[in-house]
Amino acid sequence: MFGGGAGPILVLSQNTKRDSGRKVQLENISAGKAIADVIRTCLGPQAMLKMLMDPMGGIVMTNDGNAILREITVQHPAGKSMIEIARTQDEEVKLATLLL
Repeated sequence: MFGGGAGPILVLSQNTKRDSGRKVQLENISAGKAIADVIRTCLGPQAMLKMLMDPMGGIVMTNDGNAILREITVQHPAGKSMIEIARTQDEEVKLATLLL
């Protein structure tokens, strides 16, 4: 069916760039720490509520980490991956950010 030796076909935007190295590694760690800092105060016996504004301007108060992650906008790919992992875990196990 497919010709032997045909390589993968990449479909990327013209503006796509690929970075690597120590700088990218540190940026990924920083993005992970930022997500963790948002969720950290929602965990444990002294969990605090977060006040969020929904797209319609309403105010939502919650200490559910997954609900918080659904409402925030993240641009960094590593941060997006962490949020997607939490969502998937919540769908599968219903303990998303408690175990993340």
